[in-house]
Amino acid sequence: MPVLMITGTGTEVGKTVTTAAVAAAALAAGRSVAVLKAAQTGVGPHERGDAAEAARLAGPVTATELARFPEPLAPGTAARRARMAPVHPQDVADRAAKLAAEHDLVLVEGAGGVLVRFDAAGGTLADAAVLLGAPVLVVAPAGLGTLNATELTARELRRRDLELTGVVIGSWPDRPDLAARCNVADLPEVAAAPLLGALPAGAGALAPADFRAAAPGWLAPPLDGTWDAEAFRIREAA
Repeated sequence: MPVLMITGTGTEVGKTVTTAAVAAAALAAGRSVAVLKAAQTGVGPHERGDAAEAARLAGPVTATELARFPEPLAPGTAARRARMAPVHPQDVADRAAKLAAEHDLVLVEGAGGVLVRFDAAGGTLADAAVLLGAPVLVVAPAGLGTLNATELTARELRRRDLELTGVVIGSWPDRPDLAARCNVADLPEVAAAPLLGALPAGAGALAPADFRAAAPGWLAPPLDGTWDAEAFRIREAA
């Protein structure tokens, strides 16, 4: 799995912190890691972007982004409004392939959901994944409304013959409500893919050393972690 695409069911679901956790667990397992942000929006020229934030939390990874647009919009819209050249799926695929030749694992973080448009032709992260033949990890929220968005994302990936590696809950609340507790069992069913982790709410606010030490415990073995989905389900359903 030299390249893993990381997408969300929408915005603000914990993609960047999940990307950092996957990177930290891989580093702890002795693998070299690169983090590629396909298109960074809503960040100024001298502000820290998502790839740099993932590196801050995870440790010594190669962090890079293809383009940066000032307004917090879909990349295609942000590029058009800024009168800047957009990112195309082939650009993402080419950069990821180059990084894969130099690293054991390349994590490509998208913007929002898998069908958010990068360019005027409607190119998406899903198109880049098809070009690479890369698997996709979906980050989903814990609570009410996540099942529909997760199933729609999973269906679109399979429609394109893309491998859905699994689902990670991007922010698990300290006091989960009934919907969140039920979703632990329902998410893998609607996605037809395993639940591969759950990050605690506020994980991104941890000191980097604490984040790196804890990250493997939030992720299942396919992501270089020790997290047990069944034990988590039993504990949280209690």
